[in-house]
Amino acid sequence: MAAGDGEPEPAVQQRPQLQSKNVCVVGGGMAGLAAARELRREGHAVTVMEQSGDVGGQWLYDPAPTRGLVPSASSAYASLRLRTPREAMGFSDFQLLPRDGAGRDPRRFPGHREVHCYLRDFCAAFGLMDAVRLNTRVVRVAPTSTATRQWAVRSVRRLGGPEDGARAEEEEEEAVFDAVVVATGQYSHPVLPSGIEGAGEWRRRQLHSHLYRTPEPFRGEAVVVVGCGDSGTDIALDLRRVARVVHLAAGSEASTPAVSRMVANHGDVLRLHPRARRLHADGRVSFDDGSSVVADTVIYCTGYGYSFPFLDTGGAVAVGDGGCVVGPLFEHVFPPSLAPSLSFVGVPRKVLVPWFVEAQARWVAQALSGRRALPPEAEMVRAVEEHLRAREAAGVPRKHAHHHINGIDKMIEFMEEHGGLTPMEEWKEELLLSSVASMCDDLETFRDRADDGESVRKGLQGWRGGLAAQAQHEAMDAAAEAEADGLAMDD
Repeated sequence: MAAGDGEPEPAVQQRPQLQSKNVCVVGGGMAGLAAARELRREGHAVTVMEQSGDVGGQWLYDPAPTRGLVPSASSAYASLRLRTPREAMGFSDFQLLPRDGAGRDPRRFPGHREVHCYLRDFCAAFGLMDAVRLNTRVVRVAPTSTATRQWAVRSVRRLGGPEDGARAEEEEEEAVFDAVVVATGQYSHPVLPSGIEGAGEWRRRQLHSHLYRTPEPFRGEAVVVVGCGDSGTDIALDLRRVARVVHLAAGSEASTPAVSRMVANHGDVLRLHPRARRLHADGRVSFDDGSSVVADTVIYCTGYGYSFPFLDTGGAVAVGDGGCVVGPLFEHVFPPSLAPSLSFVGVPRKVLVPWFVEAQARWVAQALSGRRALPPEAEMVRAVEEHLRAREAAGVPRKHAHHHINGIDKMIEFMEEHGGLTPMEEWKEELLLSSVASMCDDLETFRDRADDGESVRKGLQGWRGGLAAQAQHEAMDAAAEAEADGLAMDD
């Protein structure tokens, strides 16, 4: 019925008025930069606090594993290379394209320096560096005492002093923010195995892979590498070039065909053993099968836990199970009782990065602005409990609570649903899956094999030389010119 015929017109549904928040992002690595970019896009004011002297997080290689008494924040070793092809490892609108220049690495599976350069390029292209406070360590994040939910963030900024940082001049500051995004990464809190006896009495060298950089200090030694994951196999292959012998100790589940082939290829140096059981005072390391070897050094490639020593939520968020579980977190992002003003980006393991953290960051930004609504608190709590029960019923160890185990399709489904990202192109998915298959076949050569199918070859042509690639190159050239102009003005 038309207006004026006695019936009121139906009410027009109003879109929610978007809110702009003042947000602190803790961490300037890949997850933190993704959060900063998405928050700004949504209209929020952003401050990124990064404890190192540059952005990049784990990809900011530090040749010194410690500075004085302070361990490096990065776990990267000199030989570290990607295990994911660069074509499938870029932000949705900023690809990890090969670029010319000193120190750049055009390989499909480049080293850590190339990824750091890429993240610097990302910052330049989206103008993020002006939001980043470097050399700034967050020491406390806690709710304010006001009625409105805000957060007091206390930080300490290193102003200068000795390079080791032991007696550097520092400045403490506290500021209040509407929201905090925790994006401190997963690889800074080493986990040591609890099942190896005698470690406290063993007088020879022991270290976690977090402190490993190059093989040279172990030249001529007998080294036991505990753990057979990504870092364990990488470091064992690194060491075999200089060590007298490398003993790789791993559980039966880690003795894959690829590991067996790697050991067989270097049988003169590499030896495969079951789990390490005990370290003896005379320098022996014994294994579950009763055998033993004499070693000069033990390197623990036993993974990392979560640690947020700065976070004070009164128990609303806690780290448990030996540092392996953060909770409760709805979809690994939001603590139900504190959402959306407190969130975590980058907690899940075994996911595609930076795609996955980009989707998480966009979800956080839109939840804070009001563009996307979160479920009620009770519903989020129930979802977390159901997730943990389902994992337990499936026989997944509690320590893998944040591991993505449902395959690439479910991962992409999350990115589409919560981040609004477009599906991964079929050729990229084919390349990703073929790379995983190659890695499972041969850990040494998979990065340098070129056996692409026809669809991948066609996709690569557009990826390297298409309009999107050209636009990205032009944006980077413009950002480089602007940076050069800025430096010239400073001079």
